[in-house]
Amino acid sequence: MKTRFVLIETSHAGNVGAAARALKTMGFDDLVLVRPRYQNVLRKEETIQRASGALDVLDKARIVDTLEEALDGISHMCATAMTPRDFGPPTRTPREHFELLLKGELDVRSAPAVDGDLTDNAVTPGAVCNQKGVAFLFGCERFGMSNDDVYRCDVALTIPSNPQFGSLNLASAIQVVAYDWRAALGGFPVEEHVPEVNRADMAQVQGMLSHLEQALAHVGFLDPAAPKKLMPRLNQLFNRAQLTQEEIHILRGVAKAMLKCEPPTR
Repeated sequence: MKTRFVLIETSHAGNVGAAARALKTMGFDDLVLVRPRYQNVLRKEETIQRASGALDVLDKARIVDTLEEALDGISHMCATAMTPRDFGPPTRTPREHFELLLKGELDVRSAPAVDGDLTDNAVTPGAVCNQKGVAFLFGCERFGMSNDDVYRCDVALTIPSNPQFGSLNLASAIQVVAYDWRAALGGFPVEEHVPEVNRADMAQVQGMLSHLEQALAHVGFLDPAAPKKLMPRLNQLFNRAQLTQEEIHILRGVAKAMLKCEPPTR
């Protein structure tokens, strides 16, 4: 499903850059700006710095004059508002809505509403599977989204926050929604990183054991006349440990240091 993030009348260039970074982190790259404060915002130094390397997202981003242009090819729209509105689309947390959306349990429209009419173009539950794309809309930093823009959407997403301080930076809100949407889509495959291990071969283990045997005898821990089963048991121990070449070097270093010690008096 096509995923687009739409920023309406964004005033701070840094938020545009941070938004690009948030989207790239979550694997999205469709960013559209509607009437931003600066027409050259995509090339401003602050934008580029805050993007932190997500320059491909900025290069692909578009600036348009109307919300209609931004929603071209989109059939399901999610407004983002920190506080619920008294009327208009239902209010849900991002995760609640995404679960319903992907399960096909929503009545969604096949085209954007006009003039706040949320009843036109109704389709049956499950039609979301055939949707052209979903757009997440974010308003300006100071006032958020206008009522008219919120009401034309299918849902108003409300990010749960402290009731005494429901203030969230624009780019941070985008990161939260992008994360929840990526998680709903199944996330990213986890690639287990197995570091390359240079196992010691039999000759290296036997050479270390011989070196260690000399050292143990030198410090009096091993009696060469009556060695008993010390070395065979150490051999079994190191075989179970599956020593690496680096560990062999460490043990031989220990043996070398032991051989430099004064032998104990007998």
